[in-house]
Amino acid sequence: MAHAKSLSEKAEELEFQQMKDLGDLMIYRSNINKLADGEYSDDEAFSLGPIRPSLMGEDPRLPAMPEKPTLMDFFKLRFGPAKQHLLQSAALAQKNGLSEKMVLACLLHDVSVVAFFRPDHGYWGAQMLEPYVDEEVSWAIRMHQALRFFPDESVGYEYPEAYAKRFGDDYQVDPHIQRDYEYARNHKWYMSARMICLNDLYAFDPDVNVSIDDFEDVIGRHFKQPEEGLGNESSPAAHMWRTLRRPASAL
Repeated sequence: MAHAKSLSEKAEELEFQQMKDLGDLMIYRSNINKLADGEYSDDEAFSLGPIRPSLMGEDPRLPAMPEKPTLMDFFKLRFGPAKQHLLQSAALAQKNGLSEKMVLACLLHDVSVVAFFRPDHGYWGAQMLEPYVDEEVSWAIRMHQALRFFPDESVGYEYPEAYAKRFGDDYQVDPHIQRDYEYARNHKWYMSARMICLNDLYAFDPDVNVSIDDFEDVIGRHFKQPEEGLGNESSPAAHMWRTLRRPASAL
């Protein structure tokens, strides 16, 4: 009599069917990717599945990175098309006369959305950047996460119309967003985070194309590029850049 497969076994079979082969190498998806696709099981049964050679390190499906990559390399070889929003935001900040430090903040404010995670992107982005930028820059990037939900008439910042369309007119922010807004509004760097919001709001022009090369000097003066290469050093954020470089590495 044939063995009746459990839900866990069926889920495992489906998982292995969905794994993509690269030559003789197995490619695995991280659990966060599965959760984002609505895949979840609380079945306690567990199987490692077939033991096969797996991808470790560089992914030949992606553009090759230099041995010692820079922020510019990540912009060109890992950031997706949405990076144009970052570039437009930085160009707008320059046009509006912001300091180079704040131009860099605008250039990197949504780095997590473009390269890593969308949820809590301000917090993730600040964590990715803290070892390499001025404290004011990382603070402003973290706090723009909360400030963007709250208008400020003194600088002409209105609640984004896109948010009302996406989240509904009755949307209420999470408690941590309300808490951080209350904290940030009385902080000495409040206006720095607010300037990110202001130059973020109007940086969505499909007919404009800005190059990262336009900001090479700003990056050179205000981004602390590790000599070993971004992600190769031992900073608290290096692993995040290594993950972005090699997103399908098995471990």
